[in-house]
Formats: sequence, structure tokens, C-alpha cells
Amino acid sequence: MTSALHVVRSVVAPVTRTRAFRAVAPVVLPPVERVLARLTRGRFQLSAVLVPSLVLHTTGARSGEPRDTYLMYTPVVAPDGTVRLVVAGTSFARGRHPAWTYNLLAHPDAAVSVRGRRHPVHATLVTGDAERDALWARIEAQWPGYRAYERDSGRVVRLFLLSRA
Repeated sequence: MTSALHVVRSVVAPVTRTRAFRAVAPVVLPPVERVLARLTRGRFQLSAVLVPSLVLHTTGARSGEPRDTYLMYTPVVAPDGTVRLVVAGTSFARGRHPAWTYNLLAHPDAAVSVRGRRHPVHATLVTGDAERDALWARIEAQWPGYRAYERDSGRVVRLFLLSRA
């Protein structure tokens, strides 16, 4: 990571943990990301300036309709050398799990778009405490303090590993 990116992250990360950010971001960021996606044909995400970001394409748990969600991810290399993506259902520290987590539980076969390229994936909910802690450590190495969203939400945040299908 470049030193400039490290400085920017260290300045921005604390802001993302404020009440004001948590109130405004869920309302403002998704429409901004959709507009940028349209303008750039999915090749640019605002959040990707600071962290690896993707668009998760799921099937609605109840509706069966296609759903797109813009998320941060953390790449993890599996023991066999394949790269898996970790996504966390923090929902800006809100008390309820985000809808996309219900979608993945109901329909674990999904897709992701990274920089405009779409790939099929299979989602697995991470359940073991040791594995969760190890993945949270990887996530926080990328975005310091991110696990505070779990503590502040009052719930166990769902972590999913996305493997290429």
C-alpha cells in the first residue's frame, strides 16, 4: 500500500465510525455508486478509491428478483492458492442484518463484478469463531477499526467467503 493511501485511510477511517457518517452514508452512497457505475460501465466505484470494492449480484430471498449491492471486500488466499473474497454484513453498524446477507443465505450462488468484470461465485457463511477472528484481522489490516461496526451494531455480523464458481 502506498504511503499516500495509508495516510488517506488513516484520516477517513475514523470518520466512517461517526454517527453522522453512519446516518448519511447508507442513504447517499448507494445512489452515488449506481450513477458512477452507469457512467463508467461498472469500471469505477467511489469506495474502490480507498478499499477493494465489488458489486454483489444476488437473487432476492423472498422476491426472487435480481439485486445489486456495492460492498467492500478483502481478498484472502486459500491453502490451495485460490483467491476468495470476504464480505462483511456490517450495514453501517445498524441493528439489522443487511438484505443481501439474507439473499446469500437463501441463494448462495451469486456473481460479483470487480472493475466491470463479472464472475460467478458461491457464498459460504463463516461460522467458526477462530475463522471469524482470523478473517476480521485480515479485514482490519485493510480498514482499521472496521470490526467496531459489529460491536456497535449489537449483533454478530455475518461474514461470507465468496469462491469462484
